[in-house]
Amino acid sequence: MQKNDEEKSFPKVRLSWYPGHMAKTRKQITEDLKFVDIVIELLDARIPIASQNPDIGNIISKKKKIVILNKSDLSDEKENQRWVQYFEKKGIPAVLTDSNSGKGIDNCIKRIENIMEKELKGQLEKGRIGRKIRAMIIGIPNVGKSSFINRISKRTTANVGNKPGVTKQKQWIRINEKIELLDTPGVLWPKFESQEIALNLAFTGTIKDDILQRTEIAYNLVKFLTENYIDNLCERYKLERTYVENILAREDRPENENIYEIMLEIGRKRGCIISGGNIDDEKTSRIILDEFKNGKLGKITIEKTKM
Repeated sequence: MQKNDEEKSFPKVRLSWYPGHMAKTRKQITEDLKFVDIVIELLDARIPIASQNPDIGNIISKKKKIVILNKSDLSDEKENQRWVQYFEKKGIPAVLTDSNSGKGIDNCIKRIENIMEKELKGQLEKGRIGRKIRAMIIGIPNVGKSSFINRISKRTTANVGNKPGVTKQKQWIRINEKIELLDTPGVLWPKFESQEIALNLAFTGTIKDDILQRTEIAYNLVKFLTENYIDNLCERYKLERTYVENILAREDRPENENIYEIMLEIGRKRGCIISGGNIDDEKTSRIILDEFKNGKLGKITIEKTKM
């Protein structure tokens, strides 16, 4: 542990972050829209709002759109259904997918064809036989876009990597005899709307650790879990629920010290002990965040619908 409990603090996150390649991508998307019929917006089912790019959303507002709630295998199943209803009520078709297993991919293709059925019929009546549906796929870094493309095209086409923004160049991809897909690099926006949005993106690995402090991110995640998924937290780290609840109930010290004590107990359970018997909170934070991202804490949705 680098600091004792009384010294530990969690400063506010930096909210501005806009690498040059993302500004270039935004411009390219704007130019390419005139070539497409429909936009596929890929979102992280755990954070459907935070993973929407409001900057790009304004650009594509006049195009037909379908929302893909990807990584739905990692999110709360009840919340998944609520989010589908949320978008459908806004008139936006929504499909749940898991790009790793391929679940929901066929449904996505059917929904795209259904959305474009009327337009294609009109083209056919004008004598334009064989015209394909041209779709553009957009999504922020780390939302699983490359894996989704590989699944929907049934081949390894897009470059897949562990770092956000690994898809680098524009490419048209044949999905089937009816659909062609235009890939675009992942793009974030110039300024995050709030600290909450920034943290939600950090939980899922969209914002790199050199942008936000890993310990602060883990602290906020543990706080969220104690409030919303305490059983998941206790089960994964073999914590007694009464022990956690008693710590949270303490009123003789600030809340952040209570949450931090739970983090330290997780560190003890996982053997993150350094000289003097102290806990390595950096290593503990890495374990918590990695296990959340990999679904080892169970099916968790960070953002709840307000329906």
